[in-house]
Amino acid sequence: MEWIAENKDWLFSGVAIAIPLAIIGWLISSRRKKQTQKGGDNSTNIQVGRNLRIGGRKEDD
Repeated sequence: MEWIAENKDWLFSGVAIAIPLAIIGWLISSRRKKQTQKGGDNSTNIQVGRNLRIGGRKEDD
């Protein structure tokens, strides 16, 4: 507790800088993660997270 009292200026000035930088970084990174998918006329767009199996055999399950 004594250490905090002696170093409060140093400790809280670091926090005062770290929190706004973290918020700015979060806002910037959330803009970049948007994903768009464009398709032409008469096209089918499929987005999957893992494996896509089309016409697989019954034994493959």
